Amino acid sequence: MSPVRAFAAAFLLSIVPAAAADAPQRVVSINLCADQLLLALGDRDRIAALSAMARDPDYSAAAEQAAGIAQVRGGAEDILTRGADLVLVGPYDNRYTRAVLAERGLRMEIVAPWTSLDQGKAQVREVAELLGRPERGEALVADIDAAIARLPRVRAGTDALEVSRRGWVPGNAGLVHDVLRRMGFGDGATAAGLPSGGFVSLEKLVAGMPGVVVLDRDMPVAEDQGTAWLRHPALLGALPEGRRLIVPPRLSICGGPSTPAMIDRLGEQVRRALAAGVVDGP
Repeated sequence: MSPVRAFAAAFLLSIVPAAAADAPQRVVSINLCADQLLLALGDRDRIAALSAMARDPDYSAAAEQAAGIAQVRGGAEDILTRGADLVLVGPYDNRYTRAVLAERGLRMEIVAPWTSLDQGKAQVREVAELLGRPERGEALVADIDAAIARLPRVRAGTDALEVSRRGWVPGNAGLVHDVLRRMGFGDGATAAGLPSGGFVSLEKLVAGMPGVVVLDRDMPVAEDQGTAWLRHPALLGALPEGRRLIVPPRLSICGGPSTPAMIDRLGEQVRRALAAGVVDGP
């Protein structure tokens, strides 16, 4: 290594501890997605509390990591007793709570939902910088990029559609949509006339069945009326197993440390569908 590069490397290593020392010392998160970023990018001993959903294994990919850390219900009084110097909130979290915290001069940062992988990677870097651990942000971004590079490709013109209970279609935005497009799938939401989201009827879905349908759960049994829609014989008959891609909520609701696993899960299912001839390659 040249003297110049050696000096640069030593300089970078020297500023990381300093950045961490200047970072917030007691951080509270009242948002599920912020919880997971905080656990992945921050120092555990500086986490004062997480949201009430942080330990829910159905929705939090970091439920095990959250064990042993205090939780808050989102009320201003509860947060104020934690001695926080930073609170991470979502854009739709309780406005009253945010107003009270702002009146008290407590620093808040909004962690917005990911609308794309590029927007998400930018957010990872911002939050990591905020927490004084920029190197952890770069490591997570590298993991996301590596997962993207592993994705298989499908033949152009094969549509993919995200569908959840009662036929809800989220539209042509979001993380899963972004990953599908990177594999070459067409925009099933727009083809169904729902680019901004909405409900698709069972008849319309079966009549215009896309190449693959992405579900947030498998369909072994109907748990309630909402999931019974997904078990309809007409839908099951038109949608063989290889054309059903399953991405559980714990991997798809929030962008962050679970994103590489979500990308890999989708990619592996598509890879199997390609091998079985259910989906055509490029």
